[in-house]
Amino acid sequence: MIKKLLPFILIGFLAGYAFYDSLMKEKASDSTIENANQTEDVASGIGQPLEPAKNTNDNSKKTGIIESSHSSLDVEFAPDFTLSDMNGTHINLSDLRGKIVILNFWATWCPPCRAEMPHMQNFYEKNKDNGVEIIAVNLTALDEGKQAVEKFINEYGLTFPVVLDESGSVGKLYEILTIPTSYIIDAKGRIFQKFVGSMDEQIMEDMIKSIQMYDGEQEG
Repeated sequence: MIKKLLPFILIGFLAGYAFYDSLMKEKASDSTIENANQTEDVASGIGQPLEPAKNTNDNSKKTGIIESSHSSLDVEFAPDFTLSDMNGTHINLSDLRGKIVILNFWATWCPPCRAEMPHMQNFYEKNKDNGVEIIAVNLTALDEGKQAVEKFINEYGLTFPVVLDESGSVGKLYEILTIPTSYIIDAKGRIFQKFVGSMDEQIMEDMIKSIQMYDGEQEG
């Protein structure tokens, strides 16, 4: 009896194996397609255009991102550069050693940058004689030209140095992906903090006090 059923059992086994093998290949194919889609999704995020930060200057919503870098074991000096202002005057970052520097990256078309500038101008007027400097790096290579920058400066009455990154090299050097982005540099030329987003006057005051307190502790 078993011998008579053996061919049917064998046929059933082979049919089952063929179905299993087909199912596994289909799953493998689906997995390959899914992984390919995931890779494409990740790759599509590379090289995205510069974006303005999504935050406001409302004191109740300080949504900027602060990155600290003032550990004695993790000190990074700000990369040096030389850029020219609207009058062609060269400004070298390393020449500002001895001052606390707010290095701000911005563009005229950026709404958070526009919101930030009046606060920055007010802060500058109050602190320019207290060992604090502001350098506003316009990302000219991604902006609407020198005339737009000049119009912006006049419209907002900016008196702190505004320099032009016409080649985009300084923006790349500082890895600027979102604007405004500001680096707070101590008097020795070290990066103390990085702030991504629009700052108000109080945030700037707090940062400067923080760096002054830290320097005082180090000297003590």
